Amino acid sequence: MDNTQGRVGASGTTRAQRDTQATIFCVLVVAICFMLYIPLSADGHNLDIVHQVPEGHVGVYWRGGALLKTITSPGFHLKMPLITRYEPIQVTIQTDKVRDIPCGTKGGVMIFFDKIEVVNRLRKEYVYDTLLNYGVTYDKTWIYDKIHHEINQFCSSHTLQEVYTDMFDQIDEQMKEAIQADCTRYAPGIEIIGVRVTKPTIPATIARNYERMEEERTKVLIAIEKQKVLEKEVETQKKMAVTEAEKDAHVSKIVMAQKLTEKESIKMQQEIENEMYLARERSLADSYFYKVMKEAEANRLKLTPEYLELRFIEAIANNTKMFFGDKVPNMIFDQRLLGNFLTGTLRSMPKQSEKLTQ
Repeated sequence: MDNTQGRVGASGTTRAQRDTQATIFCVLVVAICFMLYIPLSADGHNLDIVHQVPEGHVGVYWRGGALLKTITSPGFHLKMPLITRYEPIQVTIQTDKVRDIPCGTKGGVMIFFDKIEVVNRLRKEYVYDTLLNYGVTYDKTWIYDKIHHEINQFCSSHTLQEVYTDMFDQIDEQMKEAIQADCTRYAPGIEIIGVRVTKPTIPATIARNYERMEEERTKVLIAIEKQKVLEKEVETQKKMAVTEAEKDAHVSKIVMAQKLTEKESIKMQQEIENEMYLARERSLADSYFYKVMKEAEANRLKLTPEYLELRFIEAIANNTKMFFGDKVPNMIFDQRLLGNFLTGTLRSMPKQSEKLTQ
C-alpha cells in the first residue's frame, strides 16, 4: 500500500513537471511570436526580429544610436531586437508638398502661397551619407525649409506685379535651380526633378484690381485679335490680287511669246519670199540682159552700109507726106546728106554696144 501511494505521488510529481514545462514552452512560443510580428516603436526601438523592406525603399539600421553602413534591399530581413533600430527610406520619386508659405513683396504687401510641390528623389548610393549628415528628416532641411527661404528671397526682391503676374511663370524654374544648386553642393544625393508653384493669395482689394486689369487686358487682346483677323483678311486679299496679277502677267507673257513667234515665222516667211522674188527678178534681168546683148550683137551684125541704106530708103518711101509747089525738096536726092547719116549711125553703134554690155 505504501508502495502504491509512493507510485501515485511520483506520478503526480511527474505530471506537474510536465505541465510546468508545457506552460513554459507555450510562454516561449507566444514571446517569440510577439517579438516576430508585434513591433514596439513608442521609444524608437522595435522588438521584431523579422522585418520587411517595401519596394521602392531601402532598409537603414541604427545600433546603439549609431548609423550602420548596412543598406538592405526590398524583402524580408533579420535584425537584433531592442538593439538594432530599422527605418525604411524611400529611394523612388516622391512629391513633398509645402503648404502655407507667407512672404512679403518688395513693396511691403504680404502674400501667401497655399501649396508648393517639390518632386524629388534620394539616390540609393547616397543614402548613408545623406542620413549621416541630415538624418531621416533630410527633406525638412533641404526641401521644406529651403522652399520657405527661397520664396521669401524671391518675393523680397520683386514687386507684387512681378510675383503675381509678370514673373510668375519663372518662379518654379528659379526655385528648382536654387534648391538643386545647394543640394548639389551640400547634399549631392538629393535630386530635384521639378517644382510646381500655385498662384499666391493676395489681399482682396488688390485681387479685385487685378481682376479688373485682366478684364481690360482681355478686351485689349480681343481687339488685337480682331485687328489681326482683319489684317489677315487684307493680306489674303492682297495675296489673291498678287496671284491674279501674276497669273495675268504669265498669260500675257505666253501670249506675247506666241505673237512674237508668229511674227518671227511671218518674218522668216517674208524673207524667204523676198529671196525667191529677188532670185526670180535676178533671173529675169539676166535673161533680159542676155536677150538685149544678143539683139545688140545681131544688130551690130546687121548694121552694114547696104542695110542702113535700105532702111533709109524704106523710111523715105513710107513717108505719106505729099509735097506741092514749084520747088520740090531735094533731100531725097541729096547724096551727101545720106552719106553723113550712114557715117553717124555706124559710129554710134559701138558706143551703144558698150553701154549695153555694162
